[in-house]
Amino acid sequence: MKGESLEIALIRYNKKTWCKSALLGFFIGLAVIVPGISGSTVAIIFKLYDQFLYALGNLFKQFKKCFIFLLPIGIGIVIGVLLGFLAVEKLLELLPFAIVCLFAGLMCGAFPAVKDEVKGAKVTPWRITLFALGVAVPVALGCVSAVLTINTPAQAEEVTKTIFDNVQWWHIALGVLFGAVVGITQIVPGMSASAFLMAVGWFQSVVSSVSVTYWKENPAVFLVYGALAVGFLIGIFGFSNVLTRLFQKAHDASYFAIVGLSLGSILSIFCNGDIMEVYLSWATGKVGANMLAVNITLGIVLFAIGVFGAYALVRVQRKKDAEKKTETLSVQEN
Repeated sequence: MKGESLEIALIRYNKKTWCKSALLGFFIGLAVIVPGISGSTVAIIFKLYDQFLYALGNLFKQFKKCFIFLLPIGIGIVIGVLLGFLAVEKLLELLPFAIVCLFAGLMCGAFPAVKDEVKGAKVTPWRITLFALGVAVPVALGCVSAVLTINTPAQAEEVTKTIFDNVQWWHIALGVLFGAVVGITQIVPGMSASAFLMAVGWFQSVVSSVSVTYWKENPAVFLVYGALAVGFLIGIFGFSNVLTRLFQKAHDASYFAIVGLSLGSILSIFCNGDIMEVYLSWATGKVGANMLAVNITLGIVLFAIGVFGAYALVRVQRKKDAEKKTETLSVQEN
């Protein structure tokens, strides 16, 4: 991205790289459901982030090439969203703290890959400011959703059941706006779609509305889904080209902000509306002492597994990058 041209070569798929892109899409889809997870951070680890942005921004200009590149990512997104609704959401209901710890561990283990992007870059006051702002944004979103949960715990269940029961025009308008922001979170590393939806009070409502029973009783909710989908497409396609040009013109400065966003998203995993409900259940004695000890112990174990597992992938990618760099230098010398 440091060159003068905006043209970026997209990889030609083989079985291995196709599966790698599908896995990236899976994490992007999962990020919509799981608080704090950033699919774009995974794209950086896989060294596909710049290509992902370029393909999104140029899909309508170079349709065939970009569509082929995005196809496995799109398939992975669908699988990730479905699994998020069908499985991960259930696990979060049963063992919320432990599952959150697992994802936090994965992001901690992956963080060095994001930090590698600014390795050797000059540290300036402006770049430090961008880093600090990057940390602050996801933490602020998480804190807002946490405060809302603390202030309105008694009304939370009622709001979840009724927010889309009588769809109004402003639900549609907000759906487009919120969908656009969710789309942007999918291409800005460190940003969490679920954390944003929690902050604006829509997360539980959207998740709870996904059932055949609810659809039969409230078919108008599909207008909200449609608005979210339209906004999502506007956000993800419209902003990707902006980011591509931004990274082209200010690569290092942009990545200082991204490193901050990634770090902030790790912190926000433990400070958002959903996890705050877990803390409140502990504080009010709804969870027994033995079960509390099991939750915390399991959380620590899964956190460690996540850290070591993700960092192992980072080390493998670093080794491949080093080998590729050696081969390139060898060819240039010959």
